[in-house]
Amino acid sequence: MQGWPVARKGMVVGLLGGSFDPPHAGHVHISLEALKRFRLDRVWWLVSPGNPLKPRPPAPLPARLAEARRLMRHPRVVVTDIEARLGTRFTAETLAALRARYPGVRFVWLMGADNLAQFHRWDRWQGIMRTVPVGVLARPGAGLRSRTSPAARIYARARVGAADLAAARPPAWCFLNLPMVDLSSTAIRATGRWR
Repeated sequence: MQGWPVARKGMVVGLLGGSFDPPHAGHVHISLEALKRFRLDRVWWLVSPGNPLKPRPPAPLPARLAEARRLMRHPRVVVTDIEARLGTRFTAETLAALRARYPGVRFVWLMGADNLAQFHRWDRWQGIMRTVPVGVLARPGAGLRSRTSPAARIYARARVGAADLAAARPPAWCFLNLPMVDLSSTAIRATGRWR
């Protein structure tokens, strides 16, 4: 296991959470686009021990971390096991712990559009929206569902442009249309090439 990622006061760090079961080129693509378009200093992949919304446990954490580190090779993107280290299970808990551990660092939560479509099911989701700006990245087949989701409707007036997201005061969110990589962890698992 690697140590805690480094972030200095004043930095803007995008947080991409998920099971990464398995990680794939789509995760790499949205991370690099988020770095550029949201004007982030870093992106941290938060490879979670498990997802409370998924009925089946993921592959073992060390295997997912190793594959993520093999795949994601960029000096400003760090693959982490922060949630396992913190002992947090929900995003709201993770954000609170990170903000306490990294005072003066500005965090931006990153998610695929498929997650925005079901964001209202997350634990304390409105608290997340009021805590950090949220960058939503287009995913194949999720555009309309996400843009008409309860979260998108409730926070319609909090929508900002990509270049403004990192400095925006929450609640603030941006839906970023971008060229998509048509890959999903679910589809990769279905082929039997993972696990």
